[in-house]
Amino acid sequence: MSGIIGSRLNVRGSGLVSKLGTDGQVLTSAGAGKQLAFGDVAGGVSWQAVETGSTMTAVAGNGYPIDTTSNACTITLPASASNGDQIVFTDYARNWGTNAITIDSNGLNYQGDDDTYTVEYTTDGQSVNIVYSGSTNGWIPIEDDTVTDAPIKLNTEGIFGFGNDGSNTDITNLVSNAGVVASDVTGVGTARSYPAGCEYGNDKGILGFGTPMMSTTNLVTNAGVVGSDVTGVGTTRAYSGACGYGYDKGIVGYGHDGSNYVSMTNLVSNAGVVATDVTGVGTARGYMTACEYGGDKGIFGFGWDGSSDVSLTNLVSNAGVVATDTTGVGTARDEITACGYGGDKGIFGFGRVSDRVSTTNLVTNAGVVGTDVTGVGTARGSLAATQYGGDKGIFGFGDNVSGKVGMTNLVSNAGVVATDVTAVGTARSGPAGCSFN
Repeated sequence: MSGIIGSRLNVRGSGLVSKLGTDGQVLTSAGAGKQLAFGDVAGGVSWQAVETGSTMTAVAGNGYPIDTTSNACTITLPASASNGDQIVFTDYARNWGTNAITIDSNGLNYQGDDDTYTVEYTTDGQSVNIVYSGSTNGWIPIEDDTVTDAPIKLNTEGIFGFGNDGSNTDITNLVSNAGVVASDVTGVGTARSYPAGCEYGNDKGILGFGTPMMSTTNLVTNAGVVGSDVTGVGTTRAYSGACGYGYDKGIVGYGHDGSNYVSMTNLVSNAGVVATDVTGVGTARGYMTACEYGGDKGIFGFGWDGSSDVSLTNLVSNAGVVATDTTGVGTARDEITACGYGGDKGIFGFGRVSDRVSTTNLVTNAGVVGTDVTGVGTARGSLAATQYGGDKGIFGFGDNVSGKVGMTNLVSNAGVVATDVTAVGTARSGPAGCSFN
């Protein structure tokens, strides 16, 4: 099969999409000039088990969830069909953009073209509902939903990883969906402190960069298992921030490269692959942080620019584009951390000015940072935060005037910070956090 069929007409919901013939007539299951009613083809579809193979043969009357996580899939349609036969395909794992489905119409026409043409669907989250309309047009999509935005998926568990307990460590601590921190898990990967962490792929996380200066990363599965070192991409640095964007991707930005404060960023794909440096936007700085807001966007904020603490922020679009500086709100400080809460909002918290503080600043679902909220819990800096329970957050670890600590503070789905929870796990400064599902 060769050639490419052009863009598909599509509709959301229950409306009908038809393809016009060269004479302007509507080509439907009854042939040219007769309208196909949605009710004629919207009857019961028998949904099959998830298909993961590289090839499959479809049967009329069935619906197929197609999982292309590991490979593309070529689908062969029936060699013969009757008017009104219906088949539905849906992107089970939102991976058709990476591994497409190809439809082999098996001798019959597809949307008016013969099967010398290649029919591909390449959009994450897409569903295709096709019906046989007769020999002229053959199979036609009556629904061709090209949804690219995933529904907001709220991760339920979290992880704190790495840090310095007197020397750099690689230990991790899981956070349950009730916000309970587990005891130490033996480390995987190069011991370091001040890495950055964020989510990717809807349900997984990544911990990366850090000091000693590196760009090494470690992927976190949706079961909270930390993978071995992945060779670094991008400028080696520490004291960066990271957050998710676009529902299923991440971004690491800013930091210190061992010589200078920097502002470049590195995008993280929905497969956890880190891209090369993107030229920095905004004030170069380190000891800052980032979190999500609005469901699919992010915000970098606060930090130290080499001469003073700052409170300015930089918004991240749902395409991973970083905006110029926004005038700061709240106390300028460094060694700060942040996480999401409430499903679509964020919170910056704690940090250091001349001394450690426990002040917080809420971020609305439009990315607007609020004024200072009086701190709750032990004032400290160099801590980490992550989401848990779908819509809540947790601050943990860090250091204060007495040394390294391991207590945590839960954040409700209304952004209210609770008092200290007794430490579990090794007290340390400079860990990172991210969530998973």
